[in-house]
Amino acid sequence: MKPVSTLTTLNAEFDRRAAVHASQAPWVPSPAAGVERKMLDRVGGEVARATSLVRYAPGSHFAAHVHGGGEEFLVLEGVFQDERGDYPAGTYVRNPPTSSHTPGSEPGCTILVKLWQFDATDREQVVIDTTRGAYASVAGRTGVERLPLYQGYGETVAVERWDADTHSRLQAAGGIELLVLEGTLEIDGESFARHDWLRLAAGTALDARAGSAGCRFWVKSGHLAGVTAEAVRLRLAAQAGR
Repeated sequence: MKPVSTLTTLNAEFDRRAAVHASQAPWVPSPAAGVERKMLDRVGGEVARATSLVRYAPGSHFAAHVHGGGEEFLVLEGVFQDERGDYPAGTYVRNPPTSSHTPGSEPGCTILVKLWQFDATDREQVVIDTTRGAYASVAGRTGVERLPLYQGYGETVAVERWDADTHSRLQAAGGIELLVLEGTLEIDGESFARHDWLRLAAGTALDARAGSAGCRFWVKSGHLAGVTAEAVRLRLAAQAGR
């Protein structure tokens, strides 16, 4: 493991609300040619606990690497590729700690990716094609359907689909995070559109209303309890042998 580089923080106050509207965030070059990022939250340098939108230009790739803290991603556009195969838009993947690959994309792609956010003992590999998954109605939440993706280590991941003008409440005892995939979602008077991101701290709840065309979004909950920037920094340093 390489040493942790100069610490960078963005939306690192995990006990506070954080939001990024994708259309207003710049694409920032990564160390790999043709790969750019829109950073959503981050603690660390190139070894970081990070949530980002990552865009691969056609033919671009990252060097082979090990996932010291795990990698979770959702393909938003195009086709992501590695040694295991092709992952078209709608594919949800969890690469646990100690896994490795050489990621890239011949046709180009955009993904939502979360790094260094796994339990250190997690070894479960997950690959789900959300475009073929079966949504189910959610009891007590009229107009809402849910496609479960993962549950374990205190966190739950899913895609939710809301009918037009649906109003619903999401509990966030352990924190909640979402990325809009289609349509719009209004939360506390703020409108979130395609690829906009929101994170709420543990102990809060989310009241939202879908727009006139409905909404579909990726949502993760339960994963922010006890997370602080200092705890993340110490974990990264320990993993780097410092």
